[in-house]
Amino acid sequence: MFEVATLGSGSAGNAMLVRGAATAILVDAGLSAKQLVTRLATHGVRPEDLSGVLITHEHSDHTSALKVLLAKYRIPVYCNAFTAHALTDEGLRNTQWQLFQNGAEFSVGEFSVKAFSVPHDASDPVGFRITCREVAFGVLTDLGYATQLAFEMLKGVEGLFIESNYDEAMLDGDPRRPWAVKNRIKSRHGHLSNVAAGAFVAELQAPALRHLILGHLSRDCNAPHLAEDSMKSTLTRIARDASMYCATQEAPSPRFALI
Repeated sequence: MFEVATLGSGSAGNAMLVRGAATAILVDAGLSAKQLVTRLATHGVRPEDLSGVLITHEHSDHTSALKVLLAKYRIPVYCNAFTAHALTDEGLRNTQWQLFQNGAEFSVGEFSVKAFSVPHDASDPVGFRITCREVAFGVLTDLGYATQLAFEMLKGVEGLFIESNYDEAMLDGDPRRPWAVKNRIKSRHGHLSNVAAGAFVAELQAPALRHLILGHLSRDCNAPHLAEDSMKSTLTRIARDASMYCATQEAPSPRFALI
């Protein structure tokens, strides 16, 4: 068994469940601890069942549950040293750190994991390639542009979570965001737009891609139908027969089976 499900994804918080026959992992923990526990339960998982939490980077929309969750449950936290230092500086204490080096392979239960650097305005942000019995799932979120390393690390995946953060026209027309913030979002250390997410999928060498999950949509500068329509156009153009799901902030997704 190899299943993935988003517990919530968007501007305000992100968390994903990756589950095998005997291992359950969180990728990020950016919801409230209460919501995280509640949404895990919808998939039949308790916090004490978790073998670890993989952290992409230290921003609060990916880590906000950690303090409360780790105060009650002894769950290992997998991240690189710079991310651990940033979280420690923000007050995370008594943590069971499992530090990895970017590019190195490590195991969490039955899963093999590789972390790789991505360009974002955090201490040392990463994406993940998570493998079980030679079937791979990629996590690509919070990056300003798709690097060659990302293409190499996610080559041949059967499933992919990719951020589709903003619609360019909505961001440009947003009256609440100052020019400097818009430029940061669109910069090479910001986020992927709907168009950029589609361009990545179009160029990714993953002929066996079965499940594609769009996530981290901006609450103010995107809409699910815009992200979906943009990616559908890409999938049609490249004749890629993959299921597509747009993750939301409000509710967990169904489970998507890779094995």
